[in-house]
Amino acid sequence: QVQLVESGGGLVQAGHSLRLSCAASRRTFSTYAAGWFRQAPGKEREFVSAISWSGVDTNYADSVKGRFTISRDNAKNTMYLQMNSLKPEDTAVYYCTAYSVRNAFSGDSPDYWGQGTQVTVSS
Repeated sequence: QVQLVESGGGLVQAGHSLRLSCAASRRTFSTYAAGWFRQAPGKEREFVSAISWSGVDTNYADSVKGRFTISRDNAKNTMYLQMNSLKPEDTAVYYCTAYSVRNAFSGDSPDYWGQGTQVTVSS
């Protein structure tokens, strides 16, 4: 079992940046693919980004491509999501996830979820 804890959410103005962090409880996290999902009010949860166990392979939803960057530091059991040029439509609860495989894509279902962190972007 891997426990995931997000941090770094908050309220920002459009055009500004935030960096989310996800701390994992076990070193096995370093052997798992990981990623981020988000859920806006009244909408379904959606895939944002994923990263392979090594950090070499990444993929993004079209809505965030070019603005968000996913990364990880396996020595710290931590994953990040750098969010630049934020838009009001990025407002959502962001969830850290992990997959019990080495690589993951938008259609895959995570095996582990964090509790989420709120990101609010004002116009």
